[in-house]
Amino acid sequence: MSKIKCLVIDDEELARALIIKYISDTPNLELIGEYENALEALPLIKNSSIDLIFLDIQMPAINGTDFAKIIGADTNIIFTTAYTEYALEGYELNVVDYLLKPITFNRFLTAVNKVKSKTTPVASIEDSITVKSGYDLYKLKYADILYIKSDSEYVTFYTESKKIMSLQSLKALQKQIPTSHFMRVHRSYIINKTKVTSLKGRDLFINETLIPISDSYYDQVKLELFQ
Repeated sequence: MSKIKCLVIDDEELARALIIKYISDTPNLELIGEYENALEALPLIKNSSIDLIFLDIQMPAINGTDFAKIIGADTNIIFTTAYTEYALEGYELNVVDYLLKPITFNRFLTAVNKVKSKTTPVASIEDSITVKSGYDLYKLKYADILYIKSDSEYVTFYTESKKIMSLQSLKALQKQIPTSHFMRVHRSYIINKTKVTSLKGRDLFINETLIPISDSYYDQVKLELFQ
């Protein structure tokens, strides 16, 4: 994971030193620069990639809230201040957080984690699987698969409109498909959890199709599908 590049702007040397220490003690944070005057930081902000600014509010020349308006919303800002009356303005400026001095390390980490959640890319979620059948390839949406049945070295995908046979094992397939959609219920069956219509005795039904449940899966089936 790439580090979050940080800038500290505060006219108080001790306050800057504390934030800088917190940055050095926090994995995935990297200090790019420190300034006691916000205007002096402008060239670095414009010419470098800064992910996060720890910005004091009460400063000479220009205060932190006015400076935040100048640099725009592309850079994450955490206000650091000894004055509670600026909290509302910080909220209106859509800053990440508002740290009240004296700042504890735990409170610092809480604010930083908000930035991490914003900057961490969300993994794309696949909604289909590519199935090879002979020389042909099929793109099957998870939502269309009713169940998958194993027969020796082959598995068959059943949908409402067709069935597709593929040379692979159910065990290997189980590692490829998401547990959010599918579950193993028998040595020969994987079912789409959203397609189950009833449980009768030890048998599941998907519409009129009976799907047997192995004893080892029965409790899990009841817990996940019928609680």
